[in-house]
Amino acid sequence: MEELKFRGRKREGRHRDTWDPFQLNPIGAEKEEKRRCFELFQHLVAAFVGIMVLCSAVISKGSLLVLSTLSSPTSTRTSKERQYYMLMLVGCLVMPNLLVFLKSLWKCAFKNFVPPNMRTMGIVCGIECLVSLGTSILVLVVMPQFDVLTNLFISGGVCMLSSVLQIVFRLQRENWKIIFPICSLMLVLTGYFLLGADYYVRVTSFVSGQEKDCYWYVGIAVFASFLVSLNWWENPVQASNNMKEMLAELDTFRDFVFVISSLLRVVVIAAVYLIYHVLIQKNIVWSDFDFTPKANEDESTIARHKETLDIGLTVLFLQAFFSAACHWFGVVACKIHSVRMSFAFPVCFTGPSVLIIGMILFLTQSQYLAGANTTSIIDFCSSLVDLSTKNTSAVVMLELTKSICRTSLSSHYWTWPFSLLVLEGICMWLGLITCTYYVWNFKVQRIERTTELFVRRLYESAFIDLSLLLNTKMKVVQTRNQERHDDVENCVIYLCATMWHETYDEMLKILTSMFRLDRYRGDPKEEHKDVFDFECHIFVDDAFMIDKETGKKFINEYVTDLIHVVIEVYRVFTNKEPDDVSIIETPYGGRLMFVMPEGNMLYFHLKDKQLIRNKKRWSQIMYLYYLLGWKGYIVKNPQKITRQNNPCRASLISLDGESFLLPQHDNDSKRKHISDDNTYIMALDGDTDFHPSALILLVDRLRKYCNVGAACGRIHPTGMGPMVWYQKFEYAVGHWLQKTAEHVFGSVLCSPGCFSLFRGSALMDDNVLKRYTTTATRASEYVQYDQGEDRWLCTLLLQQGWRVEYNAASDAYTNSPQEFKEFYNQRRRWGPSTLANTLDLLHSGNETVKRNSSISRLYIFYQIFTVSSSILGPASVSLMIAGAFQFVFKIEGTNSIIISVIPPIFYMLICFLAKPNTQITIAAIMSVLYAFLMLASFFAIIGDMATQGTFITPTGLFLVSMAAMYLVTAILHPQEFSMIIYGLMYFICIPSGYLLLTIYSLVNMHIVTWGTRETNKEKEQKKNQNVLCDRNCKLCCWDMKLQVTQETDNLMLQQLQQAVNPNIQVTQQVVHEQKPNTKEEKNNAPNEENNEEISPELLDRKRANKDLEYDTSVDRFDSIPKKESAYSSIEDDNDDNHDDDDDNMLYDGSLYSGFTEEEREFVPQSDWVQPVKEEFLKKLTYANLKRNLQEQIRYTLRNKNQEDVCEELVMMLTDTVNGELKDKVGPEDVLSDSQLEELQYALNEAARRILKTNRMERLERRVKRAIEKTLIAPQVEKLTEDEHDFWKKLLERYLAPIVDDKAHKEEVTRELKSLRNKAVFLYFIVNVLWIVATFFLQAIGNDVISIKIQKIWPNGTSSGEYLKVEPLSLMFLLSFAVLLVVQFLAMLYHRVYTLIHVVSYRSTEKDYIPRDEEGEEGVIIENQIANGLVITSDDL
Repeated sequence: MEELKFRGRKREGRHRDTWDPFQLNPIGAEKEEKRRCFELFQHLVAAFVGIMVLCSAVISKGSLLVLSTLSSPTSTRTSKERQYYMLMLVGCLVMPNLLVFLKSLWKCAFKNFVPPNMRTMGIVCGIECLVSLGTSILVLVVMPQFDVLTNLFISGGVCMLSSVLQIVFRLQRENWKIIFPICSLMLVLTGYFLLGADYYVRVTSFVSGQEKDCYWYVGIAVFASFLVSLNWWENPVQASNNMKEMLAELDTFRDFVFVISSLLRVVVIAAVYLIYHVLIQKNIVWSDFDFTPKANEDESTIARHKETLDIGLTVLFLQAFFSAACHWFGVVACKIHSVRMSFAFPVCFTGPSVLIIGMILFLTQSQYLAGANTTSIIDFCSSLVDLSTKNTSAVVMLELTKSICRTSLSSHYWTWPFSLLVLEGICMWLGLITCTYYVWNFKVQRIERTTELFVRRLYESAFIDLSLLLNTKMKVVQTRNQERHDDVENCVIYLCATMWHETYDEMLKILTSMFRLDRYRGDPKEEHKDVFDFECHIFVDDAFMIDKETGKKFINEYVTDLIHVVIEVYRVFTNKEPDDVSIIETPYGGRLMFVMPEGNMLYFHLKDKQLIRNKKRWSQIMYLYYLLGWKGYIVKNPQKITRQNNPCRASLISLDGESFLLPQHDNDSKRKHISDDNTYIMALDGDTDFHPSALILLVDRLRKYCNVGAACGRIHPTGMGPMVWYQKFEYAVGHWLQKTAEHVFGSVLCSPGCFSLFRGSALMDDNVLKRYTTTATRASEYVQYDQGEDRWLCTLLLQQGWRVEYNAASDAYTNSPQEFKEFYNQRRRWGPSTLANTLDLLHSGNETVKRNSSISRLYIFYQIFTVSSSILGPASVSLMIAGAFQFVFKIEGTNSIIISVIPPIFYMLICFLAKPNTQITIAAIMSVLYAFLMLASFFAIIGDMATQGTFITPTGLFLVSMAAMYLVTAILHPQEFSMIIYGLMYFICIPSGYLLLTIYSLVNMHIVTWGTRETNKEKEQKKNQNVLCDRNCKLCCWDMKLQVTQETDNLMLQQLQQAVNPNIQVTQQVVHEQKPNTKEEKNNAPNEENNEEISPELLDRKRANKDLEYDTSVDRFDSIPKKESAYSSIEDDNDDNHDDDDDNMLYDGSLYSGFTEEEREFVPQSDWVQPVKEEFLKKLTYANLKRNLQEQIRYTLRNKNQEDVCEELVMMLTDTVNGELKDKVGPEDVLSDSQLEELQYALNEAARRILKTNRMERLERRVKRAIEKTLIAPQVEKLTEDEHDFWKKLLERYLAPIVDDKAHKEEVTRELKSLRNKAVFLYFIVNVLWIVATFFLQAIGNDVISIKIQKIWPNGTSSGEYLKVEPLSLMFLLSFAVLLVVQFLAMLYHRVYTLIHVVSYRSTEKDYIPRDEEGEEGVIIENQIANGLVITSDDL
């Protein structure tokens, strides 16, 4: 309700100034706010992760203590059982090394392998062997000799070396914090002293089970702890300049080092186990490891052995699994920015938690362990001896209790020495806390690599809590000459949208998204939490038209709509008109330049297709060369001021006494401090709708991972109708399963051009952008280069070693084809292009695997399998339809196969013989029939399962598992769960999408037009432009068509004139319009008025050069020759009546088309500028000016805490405007220059008086600047000479309109048809072979060749019957099922890390809090050249 009232008040304010106060309010224009429900979800995730860290750490630590207690020589277990538990303890130490070995081996084999430096590898492996030696001695030798409480406390001493190195290298940011490692070292040494004192008291007080040799074990424990503390040597020594080089070198081949070191660690563990227990203790009997029941063993012994096996394996599994889980959840806790509550707190309190849980169990379970009534702890411990001979109590609880009884609690003399053990535990725990104090203030960026959070990939399962804390990377102090990598580097983002005949609503989406980003980023002169700057560029193909009456060039209706949209969106976001607008003529057409509300830049590049190539790929080449090539060049080479045409609008700076021209806007000057690696190109379509968070999530991926060349988001199709419903589920499944599998197992193959972020350095790499400029000349190039340019660009990136990623949380919305014809034409482009680029990548697979660390041979095999599946798609669908005939109509297998292949063959013949529109019509009819059949088949399969009484059949299992998998996948995507509704639509349309569409795409491969967003207005005009009379008459059964054309009328007129006066010769001037495979049109309407537009001398020169006669009629400008690209020519060669001729648009040709460069100088170049300027001059009407002034003053003073002064200014200045203009001009009249000057003077004087009265003179300059900004008119500018030269050379070298001769067009057409025939033949043969093999297996019969599968009821019992399945069908079904399972597992992995990224983003996203403007200390340089230029301290 409040929102309705707010909009009403704004509307009333507008209504006071104009009779048209109504405006559009696009969805998403309102300010973004943090969603409270997501904040709650974020806290729940952090709490869950923290609980999991604590629980898994407690279970891991407790399991290790249990195994060490059970394997102790003092335990009541038999020798055979102790040997077995000791072996389980060895397994606990080996397991993390085995996991690291497998992971590192995978990376070396399938990712990247760098030959190691033998010296560095030798040092690291030596340290690893010492660490493994210390761990093995401490766990396998020392801990079994101690009681469980000592084992719990003693592990805290492994932090002593880290404390010493922190003191030595002075790693603290503040000097006083050196007290923490000093205290840690003192506490650990005190703990070891208390440990020795405690055992001395135990021996002297004759505590049961304590021998004098325990002193040796105490010393060994100290030594082993020191060796273990070497494990984290890299953390403190990273501050040493000498060691930094070695560590940086180690990072390059760390995976190979881990492969070798993990094996060495396993060898050391095995050696310690064998040496101590075989050679020293001699307590290993190898035959005791055989737990199989013997004939001479009674039932109680067999049961005891089984219980021992179960306990050992269970505890081993718990220790290994929860150690890995604790490490993983610890990483997750850091990545979601919950370091304190979900990582530091639970890990630090793992030891106390284990102690508390142990004490609770001891106190609650002791009553079940005591024999007789006991009055003291000594009697209680004595009773445990009797219980050990009985199998009546829990083994684990009994042994843990007995181990506690080995402490000073069971002393016969005094129990006060138990306090020594307590003090030892406190000292060890506090020593660990003080040593790792930095963890509590650990700063994490939004997205972090695990290697930047932790020093080592390996964790120590025996000391999981200490391992996590000590392994957390310290942020060491950097010297002045060292680079800091903690802070996020600044980046520049160029948003580049390509437009091709978008509608008003589609333009509204993209501009609303850009203005949202402007509001999110804020003033580019201020720092931002996400540290980025951006510019928006919109490239409009086919932006101009020729007026038929005057021959002048104007913007067409699409650009007119775009101008109206930007004005409307500006009003929605600011309640005023655009402030700073510039109109610039360029060699490629024109440019409109806007300053967005927060000061960021927006550019419209209007392309004249007579001057520059149209289509999306050439627009991309245009902006890539402009933004990466030209802008990068001028940043590195500031030009001297003499090259500037209009220096009054440029920024000047003095460098060494010489004036230079810096780039025109802030982003250009900032970019000189930003590398190409941090320059990003955001590729967009003209109808894309996105939020700032979607862009920032993609930026995070490129900013953090330097090998990522591109990243794409989740594309959501929008629209209404059955075709959109089909595409919604198709897109969902494609992103849920296929793209995630590509991301996880290798690299995404296609980053769609509608919403993808590219790294500048990746695009500028060799064989990428330069290769991307290749003009298609051969048939295969037309298919690969121009039908799917985004996929080809990604193929080039992958082949150069760059990785392409997918971020599922980065949502973008774009319009999808809503008509069946438009959908088929779109997929007609995508299908062959996808296959061509994938085959190209597979063909260069060996080289790509060598260059690209993200692509392995296993991934190449995965792609081969998916391509093979897609090639066999038509045959598979045909066999599925044959199965449907079997289910529904009970037709035999062989007959059903024959019937199922008839419609595809019929449709393939139709595609070869009929025109595209007819093909699509027939495909639509067949799709409906197939949909009915698939629906009937769906219910028939369900009915068959009900008839058989079980779904445990190959078909039933596949259907049920598919449905369950898609349902689980949808549940894991809660925001997209509604997509599951369209699953049935997708199912019944499978024959249309995978059979008919494949045939249509292959047979029409030779048509290389775009196929979508085409318009036929110009074609219809051309078709009827010379028709004077067109009548259809029906008489009985006769249809008569009467048509009189201009040519007929002219011929009759000539005959009449010659009949009246034969001596007069009528002169005719004919203009020939040459089009491929079309008849020449001749227009004969002489008119002398055209001589005003084109001089006779120019026409004479053209006649002499070209031997052509031009019609001088003003009404016949459409017959002027037009340059066409090869695309439309090829299309016309293939289909004369195709409705998608994209080159026959409003802009049919220019008046100067075909003229030389010198002759073009005679033609006016700026006819389109004035109408555009008049559109923006409407801001200077009386009604708009008042509103603009009010909002401009409020915006300028929004953060100055002077609301009263601001409102007084608004009121008084509005009164001044009314006083100056009321009754002098109308509300819709544009003010003249003299009126604007008078008004500006009056407003400045009024503002000065008001501010002086309120003693706010310091705001005068700011208010005057706002007034000037309100009254400024749109500026018509010219490019600098340097940029003008750049565009001319770029057009000449890469982007000149393509002109192909007729012979080349015919040759390309023949090649395309030949390529089409080869592709169709290949597809046909492969699919026919598959169908024929299935047919003969059906014909032979299931009794001869079949696989028998036992029929099982749903309750798991066997029915005694067997199902006979063809081996070929079962093999294909299993292969497809395996592929889906692999994709499903990849989706689960990707979902987890997407959740981590989203939660980390939400915890660091920007709050929309007003921020202070820049200070008033800027200096104004007053001169004739740079009036109003502000130079701040940053510039100096």
